[in-house]
Amino acid sequence: MPDTATPDSTGLPEAASYEPTERTVPTRAKERASYDEATVHSILDAAYLCHLGFVRDGAPVVLPTLFGRIGRRLYVHGSTGSRPLRTARASDPGLAVCLTVTHVDGLVLARSAFHHSMNYRSVVVHGIATTVTDPEERRLALDAIVDQVVPGRSKDSRPADAKELAATAVIRLDLDEASAKIRTGGPNDDPADLSLPYWAGVVPVARAYAAPVPSDDLDPSVQVPDYLDAL
Repeated sequence: MPDTATPDSTGLPEAASYEPTERTVPTRAKERASYDEATVHSILDAAYLCHLGFVRDGAPVVLPTLFGRIGRRLYVHGSTGSRPLRTARASDPGLAVCLTVTHVDGLVLARSAFHHSMNYRSVVVHGIATTVTDPEERRLALDAIVDQVVPGRSKDSRPADAKELAATAVIRLDLDEASAKIRTGGPNDDPADLSLPYWAGVVPVARAYAAPVPSDDLDPSVQVPDYLDAL
């Protein structure tokens, strides 16, 4: 991805950032919002599941789906018969969507029920999703989606053939309007509640992987690849 940073008064490049918009500035806890490109990308890159929201027949729809990132673009794939992908292809200029990613890092337990919370990292992206028709971009996008789940996997599996590609649609969402929101730390109890006899603190939450389980029909000579050990 090209360097979009610009020098500051020290002569060093400033961190690239996304321009805040009316849709990306939160109405509450504005101090938790970040428009720093590196922060947004790091949250996206640590995930592979997103939720894609759009309006269908006048009603909101939110679908969980896999995604991949290449630079300032996100890619989502699915069946050519799926409604959001069909709509993105048929609409001009495309399908208005809101894509979100969330990591839960801890359960924040306060002395009062009101101040219970979560520690989290999230990204919200607004934009117009368009159908990818260029064959090379489609190939790169599909590889990116596979590698978003397990880095290195796209080079260690059979690429989609012509029939599979014909049944697969890919949509692109440019990262033009994006923001992150992060909460860290402990509970924010009211001073009057600090002496109450209730446990308060954080229960950390982390994603974990167990040992890979081979397929029943896997050739015993095929060993677990290094990129799975890295997980």
